Amino acid sequence: MRKKQLILLLSSIAIAMTTLAQNPIERVEPPFWWVGMNNPNLQLLIYGKDISKARVTVNNPNVELLGVEKVENQNYLFLNLAVKKDAKPGMVKIEFDFPKGKQFIYSYELKPRQEGSANRKGFDNTDVVYLVYPDRFSNGDPTNDEVDGYPDKLDRKDPYARHGGDIKGIENHLDYFKQLGVTALWLNPVLENNQPAWSYHGYAITDFYKVDPRLGSNDSYRSFVAKAHENGLKVIKDMVFNHCGSQHWWMKDVPMKSWFNLYPDYKRTNYRIPTTFDPHASVADSSIMANGWFDGHMPDLNQRNPYLANYLIQNSIWWIEFAGLDGIRMDTHPYCDKHFMSRWCDAVKNEYPNFSIVGETWVNYPSWVAYWQKDAPNRDGYNSNLEIVMDFPLMIALQKAFDEKDGWDTGLARIYEILAHDFLYPNPNKLFIFADNHDIGRFQPDSSMALGRLKLAMAFLLTTRGIPQIYYGTEILLPGDKSKGGDGDIRRDFPGGWANDNKSAFTSEGRTKRQNEIWNYMSTILSWRKTASAIHNGKLTHFIPENGVYVYFRHNEEQVVMVILHNGYQPKVLDTSRFAEFLSNKSYGTDIITGKRLDDLSKIQLSPRSAMIIEIK
Repeated sequence: MRKKQLILLLSSIAIAMTTLAQNPIERVEPPFWWVGMNNPNLQLLIYGKDISKARVTVNNPNVELLGVEKVENQNYLFLNLAVKKDAKPGMVKIEFDFPKGKQFIYSYELKPRQEGSANRKGFDNTDVVYLVYPDRFSNGDPTNDEVDGYPDKLDRKDPYARHGGDIKGIENHLDYFKQLGVTALWLNPVLENNQPAWSYHGYAITDFYKVDPRLGSNDSYRSFVAKAHENGLKVIKDMVFNHCGSQHWWMKDVPMKSWFNLYPDYKRTNYRIPTTFDPHASVADSSIMANGWFDGHMPDLNQRNPYLANYLIQNSIWWIEFAGLDGIRMDTHPYCDKHFMSRWCDAVKNEYPNFSIVGETWVNYPSWVAYWQKDAPNRDGYNSNLEIVMDFPLMIALQKAFDEKDGWDTGLARIYEILAHDFLYPNPNKLFIFADNHDIGRFQPDSSMALGRLKLAMAFLLTTRGIPQIYYGTEILLPGDKSKGGDGDIRRDFPGGWANDNKSAFTSEGRTKRQNEIWNYMSTILSWRKTASAIHNGKLTHFIPENGVYVYFRHNEEQVVMVILHNGYQPKVLDTSRFAEFLSNKSYGTDIITGKRLDDLSKIQLSPRSAMIIEIK
């Protein structure tokens, strides 16, 4: 009897040793999860050689295996789990039984959630967002400039190569953002882009669960977010669901053909976003818009595939929970399947009711942007569930308004007319407003351009309705002309971000007189704006521009602010009788830019090409 027991014991040990030596699982995504999520359902992607041949069981009283789904590639399995409310943090044993008696046990971790995680507050009208290009801002860790296995190497002389900026570099300058007065940081994508070239921009993701090692690591990203929070700064993650990089690990062993659109052949999108809502659009045009590839090295993801849809939703929630994010900016939002995107927004808000998502809605007219905002009265019944949309029409108006003479529909009238379209939006205060960004070109392409133009634009941007965004370097006149130098030129290195830079624009001593003038100008407005309730939640009332002057008021029960934009090249005295509905019972005002008190509000002296932001008392 003892001999038989000994043989059985030795046989069991041999099987266990064989199993441990031959781990069949190469990837599990999400790599871990949390207990206490509002949605108990979790779908695991399991990848490994012939993994679909295994029979799967889960022996845990608080985690139920709802089903095992096989797809056309036998190297993938999708496990549907239910994490019950009573589940505790710890390891969940998932058993894989293979033919011929082979067995493998995988330990999947469920983590505890941070207290208050579900109630995190996103970004809103009290915030000003600063857009940072990680590779071009500051090199805080030179040891990760080049990493084995990543062919796209560093070359600061090449505007389309990597320059070495990283997460640590941004973290090292949190005090700079605080001094400037911004309250939230939007980083262009930080996930792995292991592409042979042009990987610096971050939009060709090759691993949705991994920070690019040339920028840092998952842990360093999470640490950066925590330190940003300690400094009163929110963090917005740039996400991409429309496409991935051509070198994504999926491409080496595709889960199923329907994981991608137009695969294995491809055709570029027609970039005609209106076909997604045009009632007269042909199927041919609308389908190539949604299913065409954004670029030949960016395979188009098919969000109608239910497995990929779950994957992307869980990926968002995973990063919010793991890194402690305050918001998401979704790239190329209308290029994804719009019904999936509505479901995605709803799923995120289901877990985080106060979280903020802004979608890139790059279209030319307010009516087109309004289609994408949550609760828009669309005739086709579509509801995006996307609360914040990007106001590209206002950006287009800003790019032209200060370079033209005022006419019926030119100059400052361009801004007035865009704002007059706000009746189209369910919530015009939930518009993401900007003068420039990493795609469209810098507002001031030449640092020698007149400061008045930029001052007018920044004064407007920081006092009108919506959530303002500033592109890195605007505050120091960082040049860049897309029409001449392309995208690489408008994504220049921030001076002082590298150890061998001659000057550092992070300090007043390292900035020129002109740079300090615009930096101080913007910082003054930004500092005041933090407590300006009328700017945060007040009503906007504007007056038709006349003679090169545009006047509007932001007002609530607590505060009245008068903004004057003077686009003329000569001094002027403004007769304010036209604005009696706001000024008739007021005694004086204070220009927050200069600190000057105005005791006579009946007539206001205007300097050429200047703005005034006046608190009325």
